[in-house]
Amino acid sequence: MTADDRVAGGLVGLLVGDALGVPYEFHDPRNLPPPEQIELEPPPDFRRSHRGVPPGTWSDDGAQALALLDSLLGRPPRPRRPRAALPRLVAPGRLRRGRATLRHRQPDLRRAAPPRAGRPRLAAGGTGERDNGNGSLMRVLPLALWHRGDDAALVRDAHAQSRITHGHPRSGAACALYCLWARAELAGRTHDDALAQLRRLYADDPVHAAELEGIAAPFPARGTGYVVDCLHSARVALEEPTYERVVRRAVAFGLDTDTTAAVAGGIAGLRHGLGAIPQRWRDGLRGGTILEPLLARLRAHLASE
Repeated sequence: MTADDRVAGGLVGLLVGDALGVPYEFHDPRNLPPPEQIELEPPPDFRRSHRGVPPGTWSDDGAQALALLDSLLGRPPRPRRPRAALPRLVAPGRLRRGRATLRHRQPDLRRAAPPRAGRPRLAAGGTGERDNGNGSLMRVLPLALWHRGDDAALVRDAHAQSRITHGHPRSGAACALYCLWARAELAGRTHDDALAQLRRLYADDPVHAAELEGIAAPFPARGTGYVVDCLHSARVALEEPTYERVVRRAVAFGLDTDTTAAVAGGIAGLRHGLGAIPQRWRDGLRGGTILEPLLARLRAHLASE
C-alpha cells in the first residue's frame, strides 16, 4: 500500500464516516439498527435524522475539514504557513458559501459560528470547562496529512487550529494526540506510540500534560459530543479489523454518530487505505466536485516534498 493510498484513504475515510453517521445522529444507541444494517441509506423503518438531507452527504465535520485543507494548501506557487492559513477557516461565511459546503443545508453547520467580535481569530474559541466539544477534533486530520514540520511543530499547529473554536487546553491536547496518531499510522506505528511521543513533548508543559493524562485514562466508550468521549470511542471502534466494521461500530455508539465515525474513519482510512473503503460508500458519497480538486492539490503538495 502506498503513502498516497493511505493519505487519500484518510481524507475519504473521514468524509464517508461522517456521511454514514448523519442519518443516525442524536439517536440512543439502543434505538439504532444492528451494525450490519448501518448504511448511507438507513433501513426503511428507521426514523432517520436530517430527513431533508440526501444520503451520502457529509456534515459540518467534513465541511470544516475540507475548509481547513483548502486554507492550508493556499494557492500556487507555495502553500500558506499554518498560522497564516488557519484563521481563514472561520472567515465570515466561508463554510456557508465556500468550496467545502454542498448546496443544500448542511447538517449542524450552525456550530461553525464566526469568532467573537473583537477577538483575534486564533484566540476566538471558548476556554471554559464546558467548551470541550469535539468541533476542533472533527476537522483536524487534514492538518496532519498536509504538515511537513516535526512533531513539535505539528502539535503547536494542532493547538492553534483548535483555538479558533475550542480554546480549552483539553481540546488542544486531544487534537494534538489525534494528529500524532495519524502521523504514526502513516509510519506504521500505533496510537500508543503517539501517546508516548506527546507525553515527551509535554514534559515542560504541565497544563497540557495533565489534560493528556485525563484523555488517556480508560473509561467506557460513549458517543457524546464531548471531545474526550469522541476520541476514546473512536479508539475503541478502531479495534475492529476493517474500515467497514470500524465506522459501523463508531455509529453504533449513538448520539453524535457523524463525528465519532468521521474521527474513527479518518484513522481507519489511513490504516487500511482508500481501496479498503467499500466501493458502494465511495460511489454514494456526494460532493465529488468539491473533494477531488482538493485531494489532487494535497497529492501535488506532498509530491513536491
